[in-house]
Amino acid sequence: MVGLIKINNMNMKKIVILLTFSLSHLLTSHAQTPAKPQQRQIVLLNGTAHIGNGTVIEKSAIGFENGELLFVSDAKDYTRQLGDEVIDITGKQVYPGFIAPSTTLGLVEIEAARATRDFEDVGYINPHVRSEISYNTDSKIIPTIRTNGVLLAQVAPRGGLISGTSSVFTLDGWNWEDAVYKTDDGIFVNWPARYSAGGWWGEPEPMKKNEEYEKRIVALQKFFADAKAYSQNGQSELDIRMEAMKGIFSGEKRLFINATLAKDIIEAVYFAKKFAVPHLVIVGAKDASLVTDVLKNNNVAVVLDRVHDLPSSPDSDIDLPFKTPKILQDAGVLYCLSYMGGMETAGMRNLPFTAGTAVAYGLTKEQALSAITLNTAKILGIDATAGTLEGGKDATLFVSSGDALDMRTNNVEMAFINGKKLDLDNHQKQLYRKFRNKYTAK
Repeated sequence: MVGLIKINNMNMKKIVILLTFSLSHLLTSHAQTPAKPQQRQIVLLNGTAHIGNGTVIEKSAIGFENGELLFVSDAKDYTRQLGDEVIDITGKQVYPGFIAPSTTLGLVEIEAARATRDFEDVGYINPHVRSEISYNTDSKIIPTIRTNGVLLAQVAPRGGLISGTSSVFTLDGWNWEDAVYKTDDGIFVNWPARYSAGGWWGEPEPMKKNEEYEKRIVALQKFFADAKAYSQNGQSELDIRMEAMKGIFSGEKRLFINATLAKDIIEAVYFAKKFAVPHLVIVGAKDASLVTDVLKNNNVAVVLDRVHDLPSSPDSDIDLPFKTPKILQDAGVLYCLSYMGGMETAGMRNLPFTAGTAVAYGLTKEQALSAITLNTAKILGIDATAGTLEGGKDATLFVSSGDALDMRTNNVEMAFINGKKLDLDNHQKQLYRKFRNKYTAK
């Protein structure tokens, strides 16, 4: 019949293969070749070094070899050695690589395209689901994140009651085996909210009681009780979900609980205390400023949701999210900054600028820097090798011609992950050059 095309099984297979190839090409085009290992000792000389722990060295000498920092000192104390590659960075700023916690980076490519989202599995209780084996080093988003100095990321699953197990990655590598920095560092749990709001942020609906709250709390209590018994006594048959939970009770893994409202945060804290969980981290925590005493007294750390957001309650100060880092700082609560929620993957490039906003609302620049470097490293359990510029730690750092926390001046000129010098180009820069040339061509 004219106008109709008969598609047999063979033709359908060809179409599927063609579409799969096209999507794959779209997602991996402009993929960059991972950096080569460091060949000889490099010394960055005369730059202003922001150590990450509050210390600043105005004219510094930073030497690293085989991916490890050898010294971070005053430039006047440096004596050039034969074979050193000395790079003069007078007038520039040096920072430890920023660390992005609780992100889906590498698990999502196009948030509106379901086929490119790989952060959630079927089922409701999935502690055994591991982000590590799904991490995509060829993501086009990763180079855009590195451009602003984010060089490490904790990649975490989403969804369900227990989402799964996160891992920490460097943002460079041929595959996830190359990029992984700390395997299976924590379990992510979504605390059931008593109340939830519908609508969208511009026209929110009134808060409604969560009818499933009690049921989900009971399910969570039972699973944790079973998991603790399994970890203490073992079982005759292997249970992969229970095996994944073992590290929570031994302290080898951290427990990350997503909770927003003050009452939910308090309940999550005492839930973890009931099961003697050594390392609890509250994620999101928009109401953290209201429960600082509970967090401090129970030694609970916080991964704070994006500063650039509205408060959780219409009765709160409109600038409460901007002020919360300062409130936690003054209360002595260990916290770090993240960029979760809508458009979180691509938006993670704005992580340093959320720290800059916190400076405008009370933090010092060095305190804000710690909130995306040393504090994050402590919370993730990687502070022995990352988070500051100190001898013996990994040479993961970058050089900016301006203040890295200020979107007007941040301009990352050089970046190193474990001593490997990165290619800082990305597809956004390529498109900029392409169309700049098009519209400026005579």
